[in-house]
Amino acid sequence: MPKNNFVFLTFLMILSISLMPFMEFRALAQANKPVSSETVLDTSSETDTDEEEDGFDAEFEDEFGDAEKEVFDPLSGYNSVMTNFNDGFYIFVLDPVARGYRWVLPDTARRGVKSFFHNLLFPLRFVNNALQLKVKNAGEEFLRFSINSTIGILGFWDPAKEWFGLEAHEEDFGQTLGFYGVGGGFHVVLPFLGPSNVRDMFSLYPDMQMDPVNYVETRPYNFPKQEGEYLGVSRQTLQKTELT
Repeated sequence: MPKNNFVFLTFLMILSISLMPFMEFRALAQANKPVSSETVLDTSSETDTDEEEDGFDAEFEDEFGDAEKEVFDPLSGYNSVMTNFNDGFYIFVLDPVARGYRWVLPDTARRGVKSFFHNLLFPLRFVNNALQLKVKNAGEEFLRFSINSTIGILGFWDPAKEWFGLEAHEEDFGQTLGFYGVGGGFHVVLPFLGPSNVRDMFSLYPDMQMDPVNYVETRPYNFPKQEGEYLGVSRQTLQKTELT
């Protein structure tokens, strides 16, 4: 250690030792000093401020506490492999097919195809809205189907929305189970369909039974039935390619 530093540290130690009796005397005097009303008010205000800060910090702790909890993912290994598979399928198969689909059919035709198959899914939306006791939504779905199937030429056009402002109310059997308190269960990635959970995985079968397209015996081509209904990929895939 340099000589100057050693001398400086020695000086600080001697100064600290010499000041200790004075500091103890001052602390004792402060402890015996009578407390004025102003001091009490100031102390209470400081206490209130501390409590507010503690409450403020607690809110942030509650807000971000859930994010720190570990997610129960017993199929993490499988999910990782299936996510990579779906991403590869999206990049090398689905994306080129989607680009070709958009190149062959103009935008108006693609919108018509999407609207047509969305109209066919009326039973799925109607039944699940009714099961969830959403009577108004179920009634609007019935009106939408009636208008679009007639004026809308089998659903290729959506006058129910454009003319009457009737929006679609998307519901499925998984949401119905959730409405009655059935939990989602753990995370699972389905082949081609993408991220899901146990509840929604088992709801696929009743959903398929309410899809009229599945009752067509000869179905050489599968068109997307609703916007965004492409084969699922992970959220890490940035560009969301739609077939419509």
